[in-house]
Amino acid sequence: MSTPAPEASSIPHALPSRPSILLLSGLGILCTMVTVVFARLAYGLVLPAMREDLGLSYTQAANLGTVTAMGYLTLLLYAGVFAGRFGGKRAIMTGLSLAATGFLLLSLVSAYGWLLLAMTLLGFGTAFAFTPLISLLGSWYPDRRGTVIGFANSGVGLGILISGALVPALTNAAGPTAWRLVWGIFFISAMLTLALTATLLREPPRHAEAVSVRHGLASVYRNRHVVVIGAVYGILGATYIVQTLFMFSFALESGVTPITAGRLVALMGLLSVVAGPAWGWAADHIGHANALLICMLLSCVATIMPVLHAETPVFVLHYVLMGASVSGLFTSILAASTSTVKQQHAAMAVSFVTVFFALGQLLGPAIAGLLIDWQQDFRLTFSLSSMLLIFGAILGRYSRKFVTR
Repeated sequence: MSTPAPEASSIPHALPSRPSILLLSGLGILCTMVTVVFARLAYGLVLPAMREDLGLSYTQAANLGTVTAMGYLTLLLYAGVFAGRFGGKRAIMTGLSLAATGFLLLSLVSAYGWLLLAMTLLGFGTAFAFTPLISLLGSWYPDRRGTVIGFANSGVGLGILISGALVPALTNAAGPTAWRLVWGIFFISAMLTLALTATLLREPPRHAEAVSVRHGLASVYRNRHVVVIGAVYGILGATYIVQTLFMFSFALESGVTPITAGRLVALMGLLSVVAGPAWGWAADHIGHANALLICMLLSCVATIMPVLHAETPVFVLHYVLMGASVSGLFTSILAASTSTVKQQHAAMAVSFVTVFFALGQLLGPAIAGLLIDWQQDFRLTFSLSSMLLIFGAILGRYSRKFVTR
């Protein structure tokens, strides 16, 4: 079984009247912030107040995170087909609309069944928006794919920065039902981003070579490098979603005040804003696999530290290291997934590895919630996360054999 030669760095096809890279990067940041951070990652910050107000167990709370991942996984490949047939812009707008509907429901309902539906819609929204977004950005700027992906991923850091500052402050100052106000603010942000996307985003020209879905997917899943990167992405999905869902609660139960914990999350976000583009630049120079290995090891150290010493200074170091590394993980993985496939197969490669990521996000919260309820402690969960990250680092090192640099 042979691996296709790297083609990601080849000279791009002529793209007439390309939109400004700053405009595309700005829209990418907004879409990522709404559909990845607000729709997925911010739930961990809203969770303590929401769980207390509604009387949810950790298992029920984890199940809400799980159905979001399940909704993401269910429509992920279909969203790629939808984008290929109707265009990436329409897919992104559909995703933003679904996310906005989920936010609105969460701001209004209390019944557990309605909460499950709302969280599922958030997963649907992320599926329709994020992967088509990455493909669309790369299609406009294939010669600077790492840069535009890095800037889009900095939306994760910006969203975490905003969430980390906003959510604890609101839930601490505005009473037990303030978490509904948070979801309402997210709804408004989704609608504003939808309006900007509809007005400013343009479809890139289609590739001259028509590619069938069947042949394209066959080329991707037979590529051993893409499969290895997918496995690494699955590990990241499982460990990072657990970190975002439960590390904040772990810090609170360890004596960190809500305001301090929120500031630490905001600090992680601030660092991630800078780290995304920085790691994109570094990966272009030292290789995606090498950048991936470094970031995975940093994340492993960050995850194990609170397990060993659950004290405020250690949580500070945890969030600093996560802020410095997590954007690099996403940027390196997404860039690496397209580095050994043809340009016209890049979108399929991104969708393929993202299936692994979604599976990790589906299993991670469910298992973590059960372990936390069983142990009434967070240490076992994050110890297992650290072990998974070590295995991910090993796979990241192994992936270097498939690329030329």
